[in-house]
Order: sequence, then structure tokens, then C-alpha cells
Amino acid sequence: MTQAFASTFASAVLAKAAATRLMIFDVDGVLTDGGLFYGEDGESVKRFNALDGHGIKMMQQFGVAAAIITARQSPFVLRRANDLGIAHVFQGAHDKRLAFQALLQHTGLQAGDCGYLGDDIIDLPVLTKVGFKACVANGHREVKLRSDYVTAAAGGNGAVREVCDLVLAAQGNYEAALAPYLA
Repeated sequence: MTQAFASTFASAVLAKAAATRLMIFDVDGVLTDGGLFYGEDGESVKRFNALDGHGIKMMQQFGVAAAIITARQSPFVLRRANDLGIAHVFQGAHDKRLAFQALLQHTGLQAGDCGYLGDDIIDLPVLTKVGFKACVANGHREVKLRSDYVTAAAGGNGAVREVCDLVLAAQGNYEAALAPYLA
């Protein structure tokens, strides 16, 4: 089954996803649908997708770390990252290159060991440096043009899960990730 699922992707995409040791996610428009809900005291809530979260957890169980780099600052992002066991969270990163360099220094990884899932031009400085470049279906055209893979799902609606499943399949771990649920 892993073979069948993996065969739905181009070999170049699979090779890049297979080499991914750390998958980096933007938040607004990727982990969320990009909608911003403001109350009188500022941003009040963010909506995250449970499918996406479980995909991140499964991917991490098979040795691919996850990170968040976002330009906004929100306590909800920290809470979601904690829920998912994401140790590397960079908020308020208006120049995402600086956060990316700090992440590489902290992890000891090279840019080519990383993947990035973004949606807008603010993501390009990191997306263009990593080994596996992905964009959500409803992302900006410039990000799509520079990506190895564009998801079928929109941001906040399963795009993250799609990328996690792709990485698991490319690394030969998709069936093992499903096994506990099929027993």
C-alpha cells in the first residue's frame, strides 16, 4: 500500500521528501485557513485542523522533526505547538531568514535537510533555500511556481496532513504509521 500511495507522486518530489529531516510550517494560511479573528483586545482565536495535527505527530514519531516559523505572535500558536510536541517555534519572525538560520544552528542541520510548507511571498526567503519546497493549494502563485509540490488541500484544511503523509510515504514509513489504526 505504501508503494501504491507513494507512486502517485513524481519521483523528484519523492526524493526531496525522502531527504527531509525537519519539516517547517508557516501558520496563517498553512496551519490555519488564514482567517484572522479579532476581538476588542486584539487577535482572539485561531482555528487549527485536527487532521493536520495528527499528521505532524505521526511524522515526528518516525524521526522527522517539525518547526514553526511565523511572522505573527500568538499564544495560540505556542499552545498548539505544545499540544503537538513541536519544540522549534519562531514567532514574530518578519524576516524568516533569521529564524531559519537560528533553527539550522540549533539543530545542526543543513538547509537541504529541511522542508518548508508556505503560502505567501513572505515564505519565499526560506522556501527557496530548503531541500523540499511545498505550497498549499490556495497559496500565492509566486510560491506555487517555486515549489516542488502544491497540495490538493487548502491551508488549514488538510494541506499539512497531505505533506506529512507524503513525507512518511517517501521515507517508507506510511504503512507503519497506519498500522496501529488497522490492527
